[in-house]
Amino acid sequence: MTTARTWAVALTGVDGHLIEVEADLSNQTPEFKIIGLPDKSLGEAVQRVHNACKNAGLDLPRRRLTVNLSPASLPKHGAGFDLSIAVSTLAAGGSIERRAIAHTVHIGELGLDGRIRPVPGVLPAVFAAVRAGFERVIVPRGNEAEARLVPGVEVRAAASLAEVAVWHGADVEVPDIETVAVAAGSSVDEEVLDLADVVGQEDAVEALIVAAAGGHHLLLSGPPGAGKTMLARRLPGILPPLSEQEALEVASIRSLSGEPVTSLDSLPPLEAPHHSASVAALVGGGSRVARPGAIARAHCGVLFLDEAAEFSRVALDALRQPLEAGVIEVHRAGFTARFPARFQLLLAMNPCPCGNYGLRGAECVCPPAAIRRYATRLSGPLRDRVDIDLPVTRVAASRATSGGRAEVTTAQALTRVSEARERAAHRWRSTPWRRNADVPGTWLRQGALRLPPAVRTSLDRALERGALTLRGYDRVLRLAWTMADLAELERPGIDEIGRALHLKRGMNP
Repeated sequence: MTTARTWAVALTGVDGHLIEVEADLSNQTPEFKIIGLPDKSLGEAVQRVHNACKNAGLDLPRRRLTVNLSPASLPKHGAGFDLSIAVSTLAAGGSIERRAIAHTVHIGELGLDGRIRPVPGVLPAVFAAVRAGFERVIVPRGNEAEARLVPGVEVRAAASLAEVAVWHGADVEVPDIETVAVAAGSSVDEEVLDLADVVGQEDAVEALIVAAAGGHHLLLSGPPGAGKTMLARRLPGILPPLSEQEALEVASIRSLSGEPVTSLDSLPPLEAPHHSASVAALVGGGSRVARPGAIARAHCGVLFLDEAAEFSRVALDALRQPLEAGVIEVHRAGFTARFPARFQLLLAMNPCPCGNYGLRGAECVCPPAAIRRYATRLSGPLRDRVDIDLPVTRVAASRATSGGRAEVTTAQALTRVSEARERAAHRWRSTPWRRNADVPGTWLRQGALRLPPAVRTSLDRALERGALTLRGYDRVLRLAWTMADLAELERPGIDEIGRALHLKRGMNP
């Protein structure tokens, strides 16, 4: 028998598909060919594998060698298939044992000298292998820490092709070569940001706590220097730590983005793209390989759009569907990539292009048409998906120079948020939801938790006169339930509905 089989993983978004790599020898004109819908970079694996085998002392047979990647209908891309192609061809030629590779997944790119280079997406690839029932995975040594984050699988890390071949029964000398490390990330450790640094913004801090407790989206509008960015960057610190499953999902997306992953981080991520970001930068994409965008990297965390009105309207409106669905699908010719995108949206914007509109003691030089045009950069449907619309003003000089700190610290806010989320999770324990922001409006309007008419009077009146859409009505109800959880109340009352209305659109009951 001249056919050998092993396994690799093809990634489409965060979804991994197990690929059977078959190598077959035939007595025809010597040739090395890869079939099964490979892309150009995968087609170039022929030369990488040939040179890597030769330099590792593992010569390939001079016969017709055909490698099939099955299923053939699934597009395959990248150099992560190199190692599996190499071991299958060596097994077909008899250099290593066929049985040794038949139940092992191989992931890695080969260098011409036989070294195994790290590849992006190892974490979701190993996850896919475990879900498919495999018990052993061989990965580049540079990806070892990342692969070992997945429980329930034997991870072997190799620095060279010769090392892998010896594991599979080859008689070859393993060279002492330097491991190819993962490129270091550009991020640096950020200083711990505390809410106590925010002075004179008690209403904004309370709105931030409400947003964190219920998972609500937030819009901060006000003049430059009011503290909008300062508040936004403190939101991840008052969110509950990520669960192990959530941390693994976040790490998988980081891995797909090419960032080094060595441990699980329980702090919710914060993504803050520049206002010049394109639609593809926000939602993800790529012509041949789909990469996660900012909204996927903000999964289980916060997407902060500073100077939101400066983003293109097309890019902002692209957020509407992920805000509702919690996932984003990138459609390209030949494949569809799916990324999780359950994030909290935090927008910050000025009242006008110069920032001085409505500010006492300052002169606004913007014409009325420019002010109206600036305000409409955030479309009505997008604003309707924002739960809290909060104006922020500048702090008075007496408060800013008093030398005191705010009464609410990040630790105190986190305690309140965690307790409120526990109450919400207990209330929704028999449903798929755990946060108030995720509960469908029909459950709050028509179910057993429907509020009495006397409590809903101001809310119903706002809906009847057109001040609220039905989506906005539901969002006010969710806000009211979050406020009840923070106040340790069994259910919202008139006060909670009134404050929720005020936070939603600045309306008074």
